Amino acid sequence: QVQLSESGGGLATAGGSLRLACAASGRTDGRYTMAWFRQAPGKERELVAYITWTGITGISDSVKGRFTISSDDAKNTVYLQMNSLKPEDTAVYYCAARLSGEGLFGSWGQGTQVTVSS
Repeated sequence: QVQLSESGGGLATAGGSLRLACAASGRTDGRYTMAWFRQAPGKERELVAYITWTGITGISDSVKGRFTISSDDAKNTVYLQMNSLKPEDTAVYYCAARLSGEGLFGSWGQGTQVTVSS
């Protein structure tokens, strides 16, 4: 199992930017797909972006053109660059990892709050 720890959340105004980081520790030598999810109050958890161990990325339509996912393998860290933030981006953001061949994201971080004011 890999342990995940998010950082970088906080308060931003609409139109502003934040960068989230997810640091992995433990068994980081596996082939993982890393992802960012978010959950707003009263709403279901939503997949925001993912990046595979081969570097393939995917972005939710709700944030396409505004958010970018990237990774620094040397630092075992995945980033979510969030630009042009909107109040509807307010949520707890979670980092998750899925080992290649597994169907579910088995490792999760504790989450980091992002609040965007209008």
